Amino acid sequence: MTLLNLRNLGVTLGSPLFTGLDLTLNKGDRLGLVAANGVGKSTLLSCIDGSLDPTTGDITTARGLRVGHVRQHVPDADLGKTLYDLVLTALPPDQQDFESWRVDVVLDDLAVPVELHQRPLSELSGGWQRTAMLAAAWVSEPDVLMLDEPTNHLDLTRIGLLQKWLARLPRDVAVILTSHDRAFLDEATTRTLFLRQETSRDFALPYTPARDALDEADAADKRRFTNEMRQAQQLRKQAAKLKNIGINSGSDLLVKKTKQLSDRAEAMEAAARPGYKERGAGDIKLGNSGTHAKALVTLDDVQVQTPDGRDLYRTGQKWISRGDRVLLLGRNGAGKTQLVRMVHHALTGGESAITHTPSVVLGYSDQALSQLDPAQTPMQTVTHQFDVGDQRARGLLAGAGMTIAMQDTPLAKLSGGQKARLAMLALRLTHPNFYLLDEPTNHLDIDGQEALEDELVAHGASCLLVSHDRSFVRAVANRFWLVDRKRLIEIDDPEPFFASELAGGD
Repeated sequence: MTLLNLRNLGVTLGSPLFTGLDLTLNKGDRLGLVAANGVGKSTLLSCIDGSLDPTTGDITTARGLRVGHVRQHVPDADLGKTLYDLVLTALPPDQQDFESWRVDVVLDDLAVPVELHQRPLSELSGGWQRTAMLAAAWVSEPDVLMLDEPTNHLDLTRIGLLQKWLARLPRDVAVILTSHDRAFLDEATTRTLFLRQETSRDFALPYTPARDALDEADAADKRRFTNEMRQAQQLRKQAAKLKNIGINSGSDLLVKKTKQLSDRAEAMEAAARPGYKERGAGDIKLGNSGTHAKALVTLDDVQVQTPDGRDLYRTGQKWISRGDRVLLLGRNGAGKTQLVRMVHHALTGGESAITHTPSVVLGYSDQALSQLDPAQTPMQTVTHQFDVGDQRARGLLAGAGMTIAMQDTPLAKLSGGQKARLAMLALRLTHPNFYLLDEPTNHLDIDGQEALEDELVAHGASCLLVSHDRSFVRAVANRFWLVDRKRLIEIDDPEPFFASELAGGD
């Protein structure tokens, strides 16, 4: 049964985000919505839930369709509510007194600890805020559930729980989700819509096989365009020859034939569509400045503690050498980010049992992008931190996918994806030989993630990184450190840890 039908849908907000979108959503569909940052994934979801009117086209829904929409952030007006009250007030007012048991059932299904029920949302982590919004969307039992970047801020255990929860949903419920987590898309979806400014494509496949099918379709389009343009050129050459013959012989028939050939060539060129080229998400070009030291960073049995001084684990003797891309593994709260902060402190002049070679040039990015000043514009960020002129800065920012309007907008008003592009540009301009990366793919779209992967591997980059993105880790890391109880140990393969966390830590 058809739940939603989108016909020739388009949205223009200053400039066109997407146009000519046709999509039918049926009961039980599990649709992954994939696009570069800024193409309009969240905008499309807002059109479907009725909170935004499309610029062109129509949306037809089944009678009485109920849509649940889990956005990326809790509205400011709801931050003062407790987790429990956010879910309770999602029920119709006449049900809140007599059917509050629904809230308890949903929170239990989502494995929300009882001690968090009465905590204000403003005091909860981004992951628990996401879970609260998911519970609020599901408590009213919608026919279509839309999830906008649901894995952001979730560790592997919570991602595993979310995958299992989605798999247990009633079979007639349709799900639309946006995500840059390729492994999650493969697990949670059966269809993939690649949203584009023009000619969006829909495949009845999870992300990875759908991406292969998309690449084949794009290659076929490119070949078709090349052939059509070649045929049009041949027609023009024939027309030119006939024109000369017709003029010299005075034949009206040949002159008429010449015009017919020229018209056919013109029509063929007008109808031909060039192969698809992704709109600028911006290139990421990293590199290594010179260093001849073998061991870049040395951890001499460092004691890692919580900010309030509680012991977590000891590192033992560890080294990071040239070409090592070390992944730091461990459950949330194990102290991964704390070690990253300690390394950052040591490499920026702080006293520590962590030592480094003097030739180390640090490139740093944390999951909150705290290295960026939210009061500055991207233009100010580049010109104040790096020795580049205004014209060069404009060109660099444009190459990172930032329009002139974005370049002069305070960072606090930009999206997470836009700030992530700027952070990657700043990394490149630092010319580091050692990267310290805490969740570097947060907010990066899939094209940006793949560009970052390619650059780190191609340049033999040295880095210590924390990431829950399994696809990114599998592509980049070549050494693995695991926080195991009170020790930091080296392991050969991260897959057993991934499997354990996704299964709930069993």
